[in-house]
Amino acid sequence: MKKRLELLKDKCGPENFKKLEELNNPDVLAFVAKYIAHCNPASVFVRTDAQKDIDYIRQKTIENGEEHKLAIKGHTYHFDGPKDQARDKANTKYLLPPDVQLGADIRSADKKEGLSEINGLLKNIMAGKELYVAFFCLGPTDSPFSIPAIQLTDSSYVAHSEDILIRPGYEMFKKLGQGNGFFKFVHSAGELAGGVSKNFDQRRVYIDLDDDIVYSVNTQYAGNTVGLKKLAMRLAIKKASFEGWLTEHMFVMGVRGPKNRVSYFAGSFPSACGKTSTAMLEGELIVGDDIAYLRNIDGRIRAVNVERGMFGIIQDVNKDGDPLIWEALTTPGEVIFSNVLIDDSGKPHWLGDDQALPEKGVNYAGEWVPGKQGANGDVMTTSHKNARYTVRLSELKNCDKNLENPLGVELSGIIYGGRDSDTTVPVEQAFDWNHGILMKGATIESETTAATLGQEGVRKFNLMANIDFLSIPMGRYINNNCDLGNSVDRPPQIFSVNYFLRDKNGKYLNGVKDKHVWLKWAELRAAGDAAAIKTPTGYIPEYEDLKRIFKDVLGKAYGKEDYIKQFTIRVPENLAKIDRITDIYKTKVPDAPHILFEALKAQKKRLQQAQKKFGDYISPEILV
Repeated sequence: MKKRLELLKDKCGPENFKKLEELNNPDVLAFVAKYIAHCNPASVFVRTDAQKDIDYIRQKTIENGEEHKLAIKGHTYHFDGPKDQARDKANTKYLLPPDVQLGADIRSADKKEGLSEINGLLKNIMAGKELYVAFFCLGPTDSPFSIPAIQLTDSSYVAHSEDILIRPGYEMFKKLGQGNGFFKFVHSAGELAGGVSKNFDQRRVYIDLDDDIVYSVNTQYAGNTVGLKKLAMRLAIKKASFEGWLTEHMFVMGVRGPKNRVSYFAGSFPSACGKTSTAMLEGELIVGDDIAYLRNIDGRIRAVNVERGMFGIIQDVNKDGDPLIWEALTTPGEVIFSNVLIDDSGKPHWLGDDQALPEKGVNYAGEWVPGKQGANGDVMTTSHKNARYTVRLSELKNCDKNLENPLGVELSGIIYGGRDSDTTVPVEQAFDWNHGILMKGATIESETTAATLGQEGVRKFNLMANIDFLSIPMGRYINNNCDLGNSVDRPPQIFSVNYFLRDKNGKYLNGVKDKHVWLKWAELRAAGDAAAIKTPTGYIPEYEDLKRIFKDVLGKAYGKEDYIKQFTIRVPENLAKIDRITDIYKTKVPDAPHILFEALKAQKKRLQQAQKKFGDYISPEILV
């Protein structure tokens, strides 16, 4: 250790080493020294919460060529490699001892073999580069939700992204004093060619749950490298399971109700299923768009946004559909665009931006002109389908005042959504907390999109829209969700939404903005201000309520025919889903709780009884 500390002093220099010393934490010194010795950077920069340190990393992104300035002040763009454009699920694995199993759908590797592999890849990987040591706080600072974290990375882009997305934590570490109660992240983009990771075939993202450490190598895409987002989520899910709270893939937002009421909702959706667009509904308030911690505080379930920024999918963000995000992306302020098209004037373009295409430009794949073909012969799009923007929530006019509230917000409702073309109605309320967790959250199926590598349009089971990030067995996770709601007298109401329902001809039955109506109805239901119709699968809106809300919120008429098409209960499709879900839990989840099978069985019975009485497709008018 003495030798490593001497090397640490040498690589850091007096100023940066002093920053580490002032933390008075031997565990921090040992962690940083270990990976400096192993990864062998040319120099080390320690980022505190000071503005000059933040500015240093911003400037480095330009000097290193990881980001480039755009025409609008404060805006930059970054390109990932053509084959490094999404989360690499296949090579993201937990490092587990031989006697530990998390479940058939949770990827893992032998811990000893995995550590040997990742350490081999990391050996001297930072030679000639600068290592950035950055300190962060997950959740608001000085809060029961706060978790300290350290990121080591040789990518100024990653360090810059995390500064936008995550709250600073250097001062928090000073208060922490001695102790190892922090999350740790080690990342290297690896050897670069043309400014992007060259050895993407050796891309690895490994999570060691025992030591609260995540390794990421040979990748730049933020979903694989920005450790404080989905990677930290995996560590926090395990931590939460032992401490009696929840880490969820959820937005947190305030929905305005009558008489200046604001009701707070959390919502869990798989990627590219309308999660951010829901959280950003015009006229409502945003607390967070991606990850939430939920706790029972004084007999109420409260939630915080783990982050302070957004790493959002930019496709179809335009002035009409997303005016608040559009404003942030087209006015001066700190924004990083990734994998979009840049024209000669320094203006970004992306799919669905409703702007005129330039005659030429450059994107993640190189020079672009209209009609250019890719290697597979297909016409190359202007930007990648998974192109992103990174921006602080404080840049948005609808940012809620409770973003930094140490106690978060009290939840009135929880919403589960996904891409479902043929089964679920646009909005439905669960009968109670357990029914909501088991029949809304634990049964999510969603059609795949470009946000993850692999084929699009495939129906995938996605428990709580969180299955990719689970670090505990699924059955235990389901029980933890049930337990939290059952620990309070008045748990939040639970709803499902589905923006992707189609008719038999493939036509969408929801308008793009209809989601606002579904959320307004959910707010009224959570507050006890709207009636509902009981169906075999939950409570659905009455027509007259939706007719009024459509007029008040969207200023348009809502016909009875549309209502019937949208809210008809599709019994055969619902029964088929129950059979699919039951089979998944029986064959792939050995610890699936008995209460789940009972709920599936009860819902199937209700559907069969309704089918016998009313037929395969049940109009909501019949159930009134």
